[in-house]
Amino acid sequence: MALRWVTGGRLYLGMLTLASLLLMECAHAAPGGDAKAGGDVFDQECSDCHSIKPGKNKKGPSLFGVVGRKSGTATDFSYSEAMLASGILWTADKIEAYITNPKTAVPGNKMKYDGLADAKAREDLLAFLAAQK
Repeated sequence: MALRWVTGGRLYLGMLTLASLLLMECAHAAPGGDAKAGGDVFDQECSDCHSIKPGKNKKGPSLFGVVGRKSGTATDFSYSEAMLASGILWTADKIEAYITNPKTAVPGNKMKYDGLADAKAREDLLAFLAAQK
């Protein structure tokens, strides 16, 4: 009986650990911002150069499905050598670092944007971008 409990206890603890890791990953991948407000931020800060329509590039690549995408892989867009070489997987934290200061995050990239200083606006924008899939 004790062996079952220990085995069951280990299984239970293993399941709790796995569940905790999955919850942390989901929280990390899905920002807690307001996606509706993020749409407004996108319109004000990003839409002149980026689209959220699949395959519709402007001065910058389409940001449809950007969360979880590898840098430099949007179709039919000419990326800078710096962006192609960066090897970034666009997770929420990588996107936040990039939109905070693109020139520091990927030196030599060709995006002409100084960055978004407002942390709440970045959080909302990340929620909006995460919803574009």
